[in-house]
Amino acid sequence: MALIPQPASVTLGDGHVDLASLQDVSEDVDTSMPREGYKIDVSAASGVSIRAGSATGLFYGRQTLRQLLPPSALRRAGTVSQGPWRLREQKISDAPSSGLGWRGCMLDVARHYMPVSDVLRFIDLIAFHKLNVLHLHLTDDQGWRIDVPSWPRLASVGGWRERSMMGSRIHKLYDSRPHGGVYSADDLREVVAYAAERHVTVIPEVNMPGHMQAAVAAYPELGNTDVEGRERDGSVRDAWGVSTRVLNVSDETLDFCRQVLDFVCDVFPSQTIGIGGDECPYEEWKSSVAAQTRMRELGLTSERELHGWLMGEMAAHLASRGRRAYGWDEIMAGYTGPPEAVQVAAWRGPWPTTVAARRGFDVVSCPDLSAYLDYRQSDDESEPTPVGTRLTLEDVYAFEPVPPGLTPEEASHVVGAQVNVWTEHMESARRVDYMVFPRLCAFAEVAWGKPAGKGFEDFRRRLEESHLARLTALGVNYRPQTGPRPWDARPDAPGRPLPRAVREAQLDELTAELKELAK
Repeated sequence: MALIPQPASVTLGDGHVDLASLQDVSEDVDTSMPREGYKIDVSAASGVSIRAGSATGLFYGRQTLRQLLPPSALRRAGTVSQGPWRLREQKISDAPSSGLGWRGCMLDVARHYMPVSDVLRFIDLIAFHKLNVLHLHLTDDQGWRIDVPSWPRLASVGGWRERSMMGSRIHKLYDSRPHGGVYSADDLREVVAYAAERHVTVIPEVNMPGHMQAAVAAYPELGNTDVEGRERDGSVRDAWGVSTRVLNVSDETLDFCRQVLDFVCDVFPSQTIGIGGDECPYEEWKSSVAAQTRMRELGLTSERELHGWLMGEMAAHLASRGRRAYGWDEIMAGYTGPPEAVQVAAWRGPWPTTVAARRGFDVVSCPDLSAYLDYRQSDDESEPTPVGTRLTLEDVYAFEPVPPGLTPEEASHVVGAQVNVWTEHMESARRVDYMVFPRLCAFAEVAWGKPAGKGFEDFRRRLEESHLARLTALGVNYRPQTGPRPWDARPDAPGRPLPRAVREAQLDELTAELKELAK
């Protein structure tokens, strides 16, 4: 059977069953079963049934049943998607075996705004692959995507940039089109409700205190205005990369952050709320008299500690609302609060996952050399805007979210895995499709649990035998296994490929301080 993710057990019979429609499938909840587990019985005697441990398990059973049907059944048009269908007799028993409760995908809608309809479609696709978390990256230097009524300029100013960079920033090429868009509270509530119907939790992220140039452009008083050259109004960043403009650490700016998080909590019911914390440059704080005064008042000796203090303030505020902060792994360096108040997204290679687990943080493993789907998929010069190191389908399938060397107790803190879709070079849903699929299919099987005794070649066989046809029926512009097509190339947006050894050296440098803290 060419199913993805591969179920734990499939037993084939000799007969066949004619299924007139999916409405003829009987469903039942059996709470003695695992919550996400399900069993499918296709029997000539009793028809087609799904039994599961919960409504979530029933949903996953339906996704597997949909894969048992011809790919045409996945099309939207009723003339080709209606039954009857002939199914072989079989019994399927399945439940996630990876031990990962968080099977996620981060989607960056800050660098390139994605209309709500495209976000809903993306949710359909990840839910079809039994992922259960959509981490929505809503703010960054290049755009602020949340309409917060009490801070209207975040949308009217921060939601738009005058132009966008074309390709890697080393080439300094730009288009001439304004780009932007914002989501209203109703937009976001629709996304949350739509995802919940598909058993996907939406985790919002407001990145701070770095990656905040769009907010500072909207409200300059949030920035470090006592630093020379920073006193005037700025603009939303139009280049990729990380801005040196960061939030100041005044009481008023911390209140702004709390108000934004309060609004986010009112819109998103998720237990976990992202606060970013990554790639925060310290140059402005080092030059700011106000920041240095704040450090002395708090008894802090470094800007790293100041960063940790600010993150701790936001984590404490979320805790007061019954929520939990979720931050990138840089958050661990200066954070001194209780580890149970923060969940970590470990992105800078496999080492931060180990550090987080050993320090008692719950951690979601998403190392860039295994999980960054903006990285190029081959060495073919026709790959669109080839950036980062090469990350092939096989590389993603080889991802092991739980690093070796952890004790069972430490390993229990690795609560999930996710792939990250950074969209600097993905200006449309079609481009997102190309970069994400079929690599997300490989990740889905990793996150659910790879079948014992099988390997990548078996996965590739199932992918090519049936699953690519399913993606076609679903309207996905996936990357062909033979490589990019002529129209996939982007000669107007040149990239910057990096050898893997160079990226590994960069990650070693980025995590040197974290490794020292872990000793």
